[in-house]
Amino acid sequence: MTRDVKEIFAGERGGPAGAGNPPAPAALAAKVRTLGPSMTRSMQRVAEAVAGDPAGCAALTVTGLAELTGTSEATVVRTARLLGYPGYRDLRLALAGLAAQQQSGRAPAITTDIAVDDPIADVVAKLAYDEQQTLADTAAGLDTVQLGAAVTALTTARRTDVYGVGASGLVAQDLTQKLLRIGLIAHAHSDPHLAVTNAVQLRAGDVAVAVTHSGSTGDVIEPLRVAFERGATTVAITGRPDGPVTQYADHVLTTSTARESELRPAAMSSRTGQLLVVDCLFVGVAQRTYETAAPALSASYEALAHRHRS
Repeated sequence: MTRDVKEIFAGERGGPAGAGNPPAPAALAAKVRTLGPSMTRSMQRVAEAVAGDPAGCAALTVTGLAELTGTSEATVVRTARLLGYPGYRDLRLALAGLAAQQQSGRAPAITTDIAVDDPIADVVAKLAYDEQQTLADTAAGLDTVQLGAAVTALTTARRTDVYGVGASGLVAQDLTQKLLRIGLIAHAHSDPHLAVTNAVQLRAGDVAVAVTHSGSTGDVIEPLRVAFERGATTVAITGRPDGPVTQYADHVLTTSTARESELRPAAMSSRTGQLLVVDCLFVGVAQRTYETAAPALSASYEALAHRHRS
């Protein structure tokens, strides 16, 4: 029988946004970048305003911010709650904290838009900054409770299947090869037909992981749905916490929403955040299985050592 999706949203994920502890000021900008693409246009205007001028917005009442952004007071409150704050008062406090951090001497942010005639030195600087920002945003927005639950599931799994296509398929392969090197059974699937036929074989005690930045990749959602219905524990690594893939995920690990440009598709920078999540999962599992993981890693290093000798 299919598990109740509503039960998972209300229970394992801790209820609606704002029900738990609100994000720290340092995480506010990351939340705006991650959730912005899924907001309505009016909510985006509010989010962009508070992220762009936290000091100015912190001084405004809810009515003032609504007037500034050409929205309504209700839209301002809904935006605050979507960002994880119980109400607008809590958002104002976070904005004041963020403004104080920005005024403490931190270097101003640089634009990462790459022009076709940029010198290669500027390209390196912009890409490096964007990678750093993606990692920082992913770390700030990562739910450690969900992460810990996913680590527990992987640690005790009979087997783990990981689904991903395109750039996300490379991330799926990275996770599986890491798990294999510490003696766990894991398989990566980028072929959608093989992914579904393997998902049919899963059951309670197994784990299925879907990697999809957009959260709406059908070739990844379908096998995760099958695994979910078969009783396996399911995990989604995605940049869209409200995407369709999360309907079939027991645990959702959110990555930074990458900024896409003509010369740098979103898949390039989104992979950076996904790989950070994969490393967090791997290290967490290795910590919990250290007595068996350490010898397995040593054995794999020894088995490959002769291939690295000149």
